[in-house]
Amino acid sequence: MAEEKKALPRGVVVEFDFTAIDGSQLLFDTAKKLLAPLGVDLTVKLEAIHLAGGNYQGGLTELFAALDVKQDSAKVAQDLAEAFKAALTERVAASVSAGFKAFAKALTEKGVKVVVATRADIEQLRPALADLDADLVVPYAEPSNTYGNCKWDAWRRACNQNGLVNMLTVAVAGSGKGVKSALLAGMSALSVAHDHVAYQDFGGADVVVDAFDAKLAQEVLRMLHM
Repeated sequence: MAEEKKALPRGVVVEFDFTAIDGSQLLFDTAKKLLAPLGVDLTVKLEAIHLAGGNYQGGLTELFAALDVKQDSAKVAQDLAEAFKAALTERVAASVSAGFKAFAKALTEKGVKVVVATRADIEQLRPALADLDADLVVPYAEPSNTYGNCKWDAWRRACNQNGLVNMLTVAVAGSGKGVKSALLAGMSALSVAHDHVAYQDFGGADVVVDAFDAKLAQEVLRMLHM
């Protein structure tokens, strides 16, 4: 008898910092505080034009040039990355809400792997996930330096390092730019979006919601044809 082929795993990669956490607002607040002593009054418009979706250093270089501010963009980029990571780390455990747990449990009951990607200190996240299926709910360190979202290669890397196939994985992004980069990575996408990024184009997302719950898991299962 021919040996049965094992089904390829289905999964979801959650951009936790910008979905479960309102990371877009937190990043803006962190950047605004950091830049104020340097002579930059960061506004949402300046952020959208010069920073959103680009890497920290490139975006800051462009911002400083536009405002004729003489600062070392490489040093400021490093400071911003460290400050944002610290701010996320303070919030990451408490952001594993009842709604997020319901979302994860509804997926793991169907055998779907849930990769929880974060820029925070991952050891602060692990205990908050302890009552979920440890084999299927996986904390994952994503040290991205993209302002407000992950690039396509980060989504693809998250799949590769967690035994998932991009075409059989749903991205849960926190912005329109995150949705676009996930689509470029060959993934389907939905978004848990917050007010700070409501102006962005979410075209390509199967659904856009404002919170995690078990109903959102049903959308993921539909997208995975399960």
